[in-house]
Amino acid sequence: MTAASPASADQIVKTFCASVDAARPFDAPYRHFLMDELFPAGVSEALNTLPFKAPSVEGVSGKRELHNDTRSYFDDANMARFPVMKEVAKALHGPDVTRAIAQKFGAPIDDTLLRLEYALDIDGFWLQPHTDLGVKKFTCLIYLSHEEGHEDLGTDIYVDEKTHHSRSPFIPNTAMVFVPGDNTYHGFVRRPIHGVRKSVILNYVTHDWRAREQLSFADQPIRL
Repeated sequence: MTAASPASADQIVKTFCASVDAARPFDAPYRHFLMDELFPAGVSEALNTLPFKAPSVEGVSGKRELHNDTRSYFDDANMARFPVMKEVAKALHGPDVTRAIAQKFGAPIDDTLLRLEYALDIDGFWLQPHTDLGVKKFTCLIYLSHEEGHEDLGTDIYVDEKTHHSRSPFIPNTAMVFVPGDNTYHGFVRRPIHGVRKSVILNYVTHDWRAREQLSFADQPIRL
């Protein structure tokens, strides 16, 4: 186990709920939100400096699942190793945060499961436009890194599979949020990445999610 988390789950709950309450809505090209100051001071940077190694894209990109064997999650092993991951997961699994998310965003997350991915993207990475529609009932893309040029590494937002609309700002401790639907196209246009683009992908998924080992508290569904 590494150093203690810079904030407890209760402290994270308080800050995250305040961020949810203040989330800024946008209607074009689909309903989405931007959130600021998700975590208490120190938590975002503690996550940013976790010692995970970025996987090589090896010339292959476009879908995250192409590199499933090298992806990192807030799973049992990592939560035991890194207290900050455990405290964040506890906060995002608890009733205060999940009820705030359901109420603010209209996310149908009762009886879902918490999935948190620690994403590390390097030069050569890109993602084709996709919607997340299906087993993902809520998506929150939390930005962490702050290396040179990372301010332009936000999520690309699309009108449809081929029509680019805009790009979210990539600012540490902020996030882009949406409830997946048939029009919630998003991706990542290939462009230079200096260093490692780090983010946390927060999803609440249905029981049809097959890779149970990726989940936090896999035997404890969300109850609103």
